[in-house]
Amino acid sequence: MNYSKLVELYEKLENTPSRLDKVSLISDFLTEADDEDIRMSILLLQGKVFPRWSEKEIGLASKTAAKIISSMSGISDREVMKEFSETGDLGLVAEKFIGRKTQTVLFSKKLSLEKVFENFRRLAETGGTGSSDRKAKLISELISSASPKEAKFIIRTISEDLRIGVAEGVVRDSIASAWFSDVEWLTNPAKRDRIIETLKSADKKKIIFDKEAREAISAKNWLSLEELEKRNKVIVEDLKKFNEEKLWKKESGIDFIITNDDSIGNELSKKITDYIEWAWFLSPDYSEVALLARNKGISGLKEAKVKLGRPVQVLLADKAPSLREAIEEYGKPAIEVKYDGMRLQIHKDGEKVWLYTRRMENVTKMFPDIVEMVEKHVKAKTCVIEGENLGIDSKSGKPIPFQRLSQRIHRKYDIQRLAEEIPVQVNVFDILYLDDEMLFDKPFRERRNLLVKIVREEKGKFQLAEELVTENLEEAQKFYQKALEMGQEGVMVKNLDAVYQPGKRVAGGWLKVKPIMETLDLVITGAVWGTGKRAGWFGSFLLSCVDSEGNLKECGMMGTGIKEKKANKNDFTFKELTDMIKDDIISEKENAVSVKPNVILEVAYEEIQKSTNYDSGYALRFPRLVRVRSDRSPDDCDTTERIKSLFDAQRGRKEEAK
Repeated sequence: MNYSKLVELYEKLENTPSRLDKVSLISDFLTEADDEDIRMSILLLQGKVFPRWSEKEIGLASKTAAKIISSMSGISDREVMKEFSETGDLGLVAEKFIGRKTQTVLFSKKLSLEKVFENFRRLAETGGTGSSDRKAKLISELISSASPKEAKFIIRTISEDLRIGVAEGVVRDSIASAWFSDVEWLTNPAKRDRIIETLKSADKKKIIFDKEAREAISAKNWLSLEELEKRNKVIVEDLKKFNEEKLWKKESGIDFIITNDDSIGNELSKKITDYIEWAWFLSPDYSEVALLARNKGISGLKEAKVKLGRPVQVLLADKAPSLREAIEEYGKPAIEVKYDGMRLQIHKDGEKVWLYTRRMENVTKMFPDIVEMVEKHVKAKTCVIEGENLGIDSKSGKPIPFQRLSQRIHRKYDIQRLAEEIPVQVNVFDILYLDDEMLFDKPFRERRNLLVKIVREEKGKFQLAEELVTENLEEAQKFYQKALEMGQEGVMVKNLDAVYQPGKRVAGGWLKVKPIMETLDLVITGAVWGTGKRAGWFGSFLLSCVDSEGNLKECGMMGTGIKEKKANKNDFTFKELTDMIKDDIISEKENAVSVKPNVILEVAYEEIQKSTNYDSGYALRFPRLVRVRSDRSPDDCDTTERIKSLFDAQRGRKEEAK
């Protein structure tokens, strides 16, 4: 496939605000592609050439990308940077200046998708002395054969700023649309109008109606069934007994399933999404999931397996209003200390050990001491276990704040020295896989018992998470207080009968109980340069949450909780935060900048207010930095829905106090 075909899709997606229309565009593209093109395209549509869990990244600093544009176009660095500061988009700069350059109209060879993908991968794998020049050569090789539009998206991809509005949810729904029946129900007027319009132009399609849907269409005269049946194969079937395997279009040939019962429609539609997500939760790479869906359908997705050395999406916990309500929810639950550390997923395959964070970063090299502990203390040939990794003060033996432990997470040098300065303690709390068997369907009580059997504890080093099983509120309260006195976040309350559902917050699973003042995890999307003592640093930071569609929404400016100078090792300075985001600047206007959403902060605040100044509709009053969450990605930041629920709860408490 020529790269230009993918670029055409990029252009359409960039100019298409509707999520449904984006899904339709991608779906149509995928159905025309072969396996290898699908594999590459699914990754490139997400601005990647490696899965989310891979250590390899294709990103280049904006200055490096700008120099490549300058070199290839003959335009000065100064003019390129001036244009970039005005547009905030290096891709547009490349398109403009590459378009000016005198080029051969007919290229000797069109740029292939495979060549672009290969060079991007080589870019990510290039390191060491002279790597900057070798990387520049790889990109220049592509741009020399690229049209202006192709150059725009090559530069946007290496700058990790694709701007086409394709989140993981859009990719998931596009896979569903490409290879599974379109399930629609007529009880929703908006959906009904859309499907009726689609059916009016349907030709040579296979359509299944339930009896009630066909009768409703006939009675309301929404479309001519006679005309529909002339052009298409139309079948009436009892959808209550519908075989889910027939949802795969390749096997059944069914393009549309139309029902007049929203519960049936929701159930069938949800099955498709759930099976796609299941495969992705176990192996977070939509390029692989897409090929499973295309070539094996529902049965292939259902049979997805854990692959040792690849992280699994972790189960998430909901927040409980109080310890009492959490216990009442589960009856006699397991209560565990909620440690203030780094969530750790440990894979073991014989003598091989891999370590992953909650955001699926491979930190095996950064924690050789944990690898050694696993080899010594885990009595299993193959397993995937979960725990919380705490940093320990080497002198006092007490836990240290996560901020200090995070120094080890991205360290590439002096690893052994840091391991001695910041020793760790691993508190294991769950097991997902043991001796080639997946354990997701086993209740928590059984998984905990298996964990007890395979973990040889060494207190203070590698141990089971401290646990209390009780229905007694007074006992639970003492345990909770003890956890807080230990310097930990609170407790986890776990249903002993709950299965493990990766990647989800599940009702009836886990609840976390923390002190009333709940913090928010928010992403930095902008900043303002400081003045006076803060000159040369950013002095305040624009914070954003995410809405239900995956769009970032602003909710406050923060300038407190950050230090001008370090008074102790746990302080975080304006300079440090500035250094973390300055390479992510997208655009700059006067003294304010917009930045790519990469850095997550845990933020406290005095209260939440309604606001017309921020597009979330809410503003944090007096937000202050608690810590930088290097263990979390922008996908993990809090939602507008959660901010609304906290606002409502806060309003309720105020009304009760009147």
